[in-house]
Amino acid sequence: MLLHTLSLCISNQCGSSLPLYYPCLLQHLATYLSAALPQFKPTTMSSRAVSPFPSSQSSPSLRGADSGYASGCNSEIEMPEIYFTKPHLQFLNRQLQFLEPQEILKWCITTLPHLYQTTAFGLSGLVVLDMLSKLKIPRPQMVDLIFVDTLYHFKETLDLVEKVRTQYPLINVHSFKPEGAESASEFEQKYGEKLWETDADRYDYLVKVEPAARGYREMNAMAVLTGRRRSQGAKRGDLPIIEVDEAGLIKINPMANWTFKQIQDYIKDNNVPYNTLLDQGYKSVGDWHSTQPVQEGEDERAGRWKGQQKTECGLHNPRSKYAQFLMEQEKKKEREALDQALKKVSLDS
Repeated sequence: MLLHTLSLCISNQCGSSLPLYYPCLLQHLATYLSAALPQFKPTTMSSRAVSPFPSSQSSPSLRGADSGYASGCNSEIEMPEIYFTKPHLQFLNRQLQFLEPQEILKWCITTLPHLYQTTAFGLSGLVVLDMLSKLKIPRPQMVDLIFVDTLYHFKETLDLVEKVRTQYPLINVHSFKPEGAESASEFEQKYGEKLWETDADRYDYLVKVEPAARGYREMNAMAVLTGRRRSQGAKRGDLPIIEVDEAGLIKINPMANWTFKQIQDYIKDNNVPYNTLLDQGYKSVGDWHSTQPVQEGEDERAGRWKGQQKTECGLHNPRSKYAQFLMEQEKKKEREALDQALKKVSLDS
């Protein structure tokens, strides 16, 4: 955050005519301030949006100005490991579009460092998991799972998590719950009952967006595999194979081209464990309070938030207004602290 704020200050003064050694200069300035003022810690210079909550570990990130693998000014300066320009991203999507999911997964493992799979154990995510398990990946390159436990999952979903642990013992499942709550009752003591009805945006942020972001940060994730598909409809209808979200996280959708029937057939043919609720008319399973069985002829996600305009939980949407507010508050604190630090440095010199 310090580098980001310094960058904005210098850019406002210099305009677009910044010297070639600007990244190094910025890093050294941050290091100097950190030495003078221990409460500041230099971070990686990046265009990735800063998390709206404090971080003890900053993840590598992406820049939109160049493409390829970055190298710093010297071996001691930490720079982003990989980043894409828009043309590069478009090129990759054109190429990956014609590959089978297994080929896309091989490309991801070969190309993207700090790769994880984010999943709520839906059918598509389970297919990705099973395909990965059959690629004979050496342990250091295995793709672990990040699971957001909202505290409101169906019992059948939690039972499925344990089945997955048993059937795929080499894959680690990293579970993240809402901060400061281990159970639904603890969560409701802090935020009240049925928050999903009284403040849906805040609920989504607290039980899904924040735990996921914390998980990505703690696991140092640079890229994640999802189970999203175009055939799921709504906002997913024009889903690319690879995308970069506004926080700079790379998201890969290897199943984007597959239909629900292809997913079902793979699950059956490969004996993949699945949520038993699917045998009761459900097709997409989320929290118990906002998920219903699907009627014949309805979209597979029609049972999610039935009767509401919403089609996504927030994990794959632009930042919610609540998250934006928290981020602005954090930036304001950083700016005030930086102003004080610069004044102190000026007086000391």
